[in-house]
Amino acid sequence: MFHELMVSWFEWTEQNGYAGIFAMMALESTIIPVPSEIIMPPAGYYAAQGKMSLPGVILAGSLGSTFGSSLCYLLTFTLGRAFVERWGRYFLLPPARLALAEAWLQQFALPGVFLARLLPVVRHLIGFPAGLVRVNFPKFALVTFAGSTLWCAVLAVFGERTLGANPDLLKDPSALAAVVKHDLIWFVLLVAGV
Repeated sequence: MFHELMVSWFEWTEQNGYAGIFAMMALESTIIPVPSEIIMPPAGYYAAQGKMSLPGVILAGSLGSTFGSSLCYLLTFTLGRAFVERWGRYFLLPPARLALAEAWLQQFALPGVFLARLLPVVRHLIGFPAGLVRVNFPKFALVTFAGSTLWCAVLAVFGERTLGANPDLLKDPSALAAVVKHDLIWFVLLVAGV
């Protein structure tokens, strides 16, 4: 089933262009499990094929990520902690995950939001605690956009180069996900080190 979802995400990205990238990355920045590693590399490949532009792909992904994360921020800013603690587990946000993201935010503040956009798991959740602790929204949106732009650029350029050399990976989303995770571990480790 997951493989079928991944194939659908590929097709959605290709068929809907920038709007598809925006929508999928907006979902990715919420608690809906759409991995950016499956959206941005194929989009980078499609850009290399002339179907889109690489800057356009990166911008669409960055704006989508910022939009999705802003929705999470606004949800918790408006509804508050009691709502998240009571209902979050039904939306893949159990108290333990919320506590992890909130601890990250309290320790690192706005630079933490930027770095969170580059790390697995925390990147999807950072909007929730930011809304709960009422981080200044324009600053939150700015650092979210900056971090998302860097992440989308890394993935899109990776897709442009890696898929350009091996386009058969587009036919096998599971293999693509494995290659992306294997080849980009250096980037995640670098960010974690920073």
